[in-house]
Amino acid sequence: MKKYYIVFDEYDRGIIINALNNKRNALIREGRYTDAVDEVLLTSGKLNGYLADIDKQAEDMFSRLVKQMAEREGVTEQLKTDNQMEWVARMNNIRSRATEIVNNDIIYS
Repeated sequence: MKKYYIVFDEYDRGIIINALNNKRNALIREGRYTDAVDEVLLTSGKLNGYLADIDKQAEDMFSRLVKQMAEREGVTEQLKTDNQMEWVARMNNIRSRATEIVNNDIIYS
C-alpha cells in the first residue's frame, strides 16, 4: 500500500496546529479523551512545545497572582513571624484562588 503525504507551508501548518490545540482544550473542558488530537500533535512535533509553553504561562501567572494577592491582603513576612498559623491559612487560601484563576484562564481555556 502506497502512503501519501500532505505538505503545508508554515502559515497553513500554524493554522492547523492552532485549530488542533483549540480542539484539545475544548475536549479537556468537556472531560473527554484527547488521545487522537494528542497523537496528531505529537507526530507533528508540536505537542511538547505547546505543553511547555502552557506550563510556563501558568507558572508565571500563578506566581504573579500569589504575590499581588498577598500584597493586597497584607499577608507579609511580619505576619509569618507573628502568627504563623494565620499566615499559612491565608497563603493557602490565596494559592487556592490563584490556582482556580490560572486553571480557568490558561489551562482550560
